[in-house]
Amino acid sequence: MSGKLSDLNDHLFAQLGRLSTELTPEQIEAEVARTNAIVAVAEQITEGANLQLKAAKLYHDAGAGILPMLPQIGKAVEK
Repeated sequence: MSGKLSDLNDHLFAQLGRLSTELTPEQIEAEVARTNAIVAVAEQITEGANLQLKAAKLYHDAGAGILPMLPQIGKAVEK
C-alpha cells in the first residue's frame, strides 16, 4: 500500500466484496468488526485529506500572506 486515496478506495471495495460472499454467522460477525475498524480508519484518512484540500484552497485564495497566521505551516515553508 502506497498511502494513496485510491488505495483506500480499493480496500473499501475489497471489504465490500468480502461482506457479499456467503459466510457463516461467525465469519459475518468477524467481517463486520473488521469493516467497522476499516471504516473508522477510512474516516480519519478522508478527514485528513479534506483538511489538506481546505488548506490548499485557503492558500490559493489568500496567497502566501496567510502563512504567518498558520505558524506551524509557515515555519515549515520558510525553511
